[in-house]
Amino acid sequence: MTYDILIKKGKIIDGTGNPWYRADVAIEKGRIVKLGRDLGKADNVIDAKEHIVSPGFIDIHSHSDLPALIDPMAHSKIRQGVTTEVVGQCGNSAAPMYEGLREYRETYSRSSVPDDFKFNWTTMASYLDLLDKQGIALNIAAVVGHGTVRANVLGHENRPPTDAELEKMRGHVRDAMMQGAWGMSTGLIYPPSVYGDQAEITELNKVVSEYNGIYFSHIRGEGDTLLDAVTEACEIGKDGDTPVQIAHFKASGVKNWGKTKESLALVEKYRDKGVEVTFDQYPYIASSTGLTALLPHWAHDGGAAKMLEVLKDPAKKEQIRKELRLNYGWDKILVTNAKNNPQYNGKHIQEISGMMGLEPFDAYIKLLIMENTQVPSVMFGMDEEDVRRVMKSPYGMVGSDGSAISPQGIWEKMIPHPRLYGTFPRVLGYYVREGVISLPEAVRKMTGAPAQKMGFKDRGLLREGYVADITLFHPDDVRDVATFTDPQRYAAGIPYVIVNGEVVIEKAEHTGALPGKALRRA
Repeated sequence: MTYDILIKKGKIIDGTGNPWYRADVAIEKGRIVKLGRDLGKADNVIDAKEHIVSPGFIDIHSHSDLPALIDPMAHSKIRQGVTTEVVGQCGNSAAPMYEGLREYRETYSRSSVPDDFKFNWTTMASYLDLLDKQGIALNIAAVVGHGTVRANVLGHENRPPTDAELEKMRGHVRDAMMQGAWGMSTGLIYPPSVYGDQAEITELNKVVSEYNGIYFSHIRGEGDTLLDAVTEACEIGKDGDTPVQIAHFKASGVKNWGKTKESLALVEKYRDKGVEVTFDQYPYIASSTGLTALLPHWAHDGGAAKMLEVLKDPAKKEQIRKELRLNYGWDKILVTNAKNNPQYNGKHIQEISGMMGLEPFDAYIKLLIMENTQVPSVMFGMDEEDVRRVMKSPYGMVGSDGSAISPQGIWEKMIPHPRLYGTFPRVLGYYVREGVISLPEAVRKMTGAPAQKMGFKDRGLLREGYVADITLFHPDDVRDVATFTDPQRYAAGIPYVIVNGEVVIEKAEHTGALPGKALRRA
């Protein structure tokens, strides 16, 4: 028999955590049809000698919702071996998006999209259909954001919903789940998701449970409130009867370093109680979020327009100064994309304050005003020992918390977090070679574990009959090249990536193929 693709002489790491074994992989009509030796001929033969052949990596925590529509080539992710991304995280999803939210995004989300970008979908179904219509290099699975649902019903108001409003929110979650969403996410440090209390989220999570979905949570604080926040997430999963996936598990701020011992113990405690709680992690000591996350929550009430009024009010500005949620020095906060003032990209607030001739806090406020409140940043606040401790846990998975971008177009002048380009090869290269985890365990955390969590029935493992999402990498050469000062650099040591049986990365170059699909929960 002549196959479409034959991968020969590779070391198979199948995604289960088992040691490698030697075999060829035959692919026909998008699926793995045979694993074994001397399988015959193929139209495309890939020599995988000395390379690892693994399932394609599943990024269980991605923010490629809009970038997937802006540039379907998905360079920064596909080139690090990612074949599927789970989007809609941290309470913020592309859909649903009805009239009020569309108008808000047209005004306040323009800094993250090209000038000609169109917010031309409404429901989860129409968003997923749009992805399929335009094509994309990798697969996309979406969850619905609690903050997005809240914004569609209550706008950005800091108040509990009425019974009627809560029922309307339930309806939005139900519609999204029926249309293919895999669960619901919260972003409990970000307005408007932060305005939802535990009872509200639990009620919506019960709807997710009706469709066998997952509760994904950016918890209510990863520093001083870490342990209470982990407990809340687990309680919501227990009371809402859903599995729990905690986002970017860490301890932030110097005084909280070491708390991962206790937070990991909480995960064990709730698993012993029957709550299926797991988490994802990116392998860096710096996080990335918008500068508005440092503002007290009351400054967000009413959305970006009201926030700008607050920032310009001298009395309220002084109140913010006293209540700023700052766990780092100003020299630990790096601006990544000031669209209107690109001269500040890649510089920390302390440095920007000198350029402006202002005190750091005043420079921070001025920058938010100049950028219409939209300023993504990188913040250095974690400890390497916590990173390693979390990585060793069997309950963790690898997630980038980043988007699929490229060094061209709207992103050309960005200085983003290197996790957008380096998350998966950093684990495979640095942390595996440092002996923190084994290579089969690292691959499991990127493939079999997230596939099992998501409920993907035919992805995440190298098995006959499974979809041919496959990544080839060299165990000695694979590494992250992106740095905090020069982040837009593609990973090394990953010569081939196959999505749905079609080669997208060939000899480390993008073929231009767009075989990805919107994956809908059945």
